[in-house]
Amino acid sequence: MRTLTIGANDAGQRLDKFLTKHFKTMPQSLMYKYIRKKCIKVNGKKCSIDTRLCEGDVLTFFIKDEFFERQEETVYDFMKAPSKLDIVYEDDNIMLLNKKPGLIVHPDETYHFDSLIARVQHYLYDKGEYDPAQENSFAPALVNRIDRNTGGIVIAAKNAASLRILNRKLRDRELEKTYLCAAVGVFERKEALLTDYLEKNEKQNKVYIYKKPTENSKSIKTRYRVIAEKDGLSLLEVDLLTGRTHQIRAHLAYYGHPLLGDGKYGKNEINRRYGCKWQALYSHKLTFNFTTDGEELQYLSGKTFTAPDVWFQQLFI
Repeated sequence: MRTLTIGANDAGQRLDKFLTKHFKTMPQSLMYKYIRKKCIKVNGKKCSIDTRLCEGDVLTFFIKDEFFERQEETVYDFMKAPSKLDIVYEDDNIMLLNKKPGLIVHPDETYHFDSLIARVQHYLYDKGEYDPAQENSFAPALVNRIDRNTGGIVIAAKNAASLRILNRKLRDRELEKTYLCAAVGVFERKEALLTDYLEKNEKQNKVYIYKKPTENSKSIKTRYRVIAEKDGLSLLEVDLLTGRTHQIRAHLAYYGHPLLGDGKYGKNEINRRYGCKWQALYSHKLTFNFTTDGEELQYLSGKTFTAPDVWFQQLFI
C-alpha cells in the first residue's frame, strides 16, 4: 500500500486527470480498472474517475510498485535551455515575459531544448520556486501563446490556482491585448474598425478574407489607429475584437497594407529593402480588465503592462 497527499497545486483536478499526469507509464484502461476495483481510494473511500480532489485529500494505492518507481533525473530537460528571461513583471503568482521574435513558446517538431516555457521552468528552478521532485502533477505553464516570428507579452503562471484563474479570464476575454505593428503604405483613414470574414485553409496554413460570409468563414473585427508615419510606412496600434488565426496580418493585407516583414501576406521586395527577418507585429500591451472576481489575482485588476523597446519602433524615429 502507498499513500499520496494532495497539495495546493493538485487541488481542483478530476481524479483521472491527476492520475494521468502523475503516473505517466500507467495505461488508461488499467487506471480505470484500478478505480473500479477500489485499488485506488480517496480518504479511504471508494471514488470515481470524476472525483474532484481537494487539498489535503489522501490517496491510497493498492497497485503495482513499478508505477511508483521513478528514475532519478540528474538533469531535467528544461535545464538545457537558458534561464535568462526578459521580465516585464513578476510576483509570487505570475510572470509577464517579453518574448522576442524567433523563440518558440512551447516545444515543436524542431525543438532543441530551448523554448520560452523551458526557460521559465529553468529560471524558477534556479530561484528555488519550482522543483519537479516536489510536485505531483503541476509545472509552471504559459497562459497565452505567441507565434515564433512574433514578439510580445506572454503570461506565465507559477501555481495551479493562478493558471486556473488566468485561463478562465483569457477565455472570457478579461485580458485585453493591444498590438503594435508596422504596415506598408499610408492609411487614408487614420482610425477605423474593419469588419469582414475570414476563412482558414489548413493545407496552405493560410487564411483568406472576404467581404461577405462563405460556407466556412468566421466574422472578424479589427480596430486600428495610426500613431506614426514615415517613409511610406505606418505604425499602428491594433485591438482584436475577434481572435482568429493570422487575423491582423491577413486583414490589413486585404486592405492593401501588409505588415512589414511578413513573407506570407506581405511584399518580399519591400521586406528585403528593410532587411526585416521577422514580421513587424508585437503584442506590446496587456491590461487585466477583470469584470468578474479575480480571486487570488484580484490585485492585478485594472493594471496595464507594456513591453519596452519594440524593435521596429525605431523605423519611425
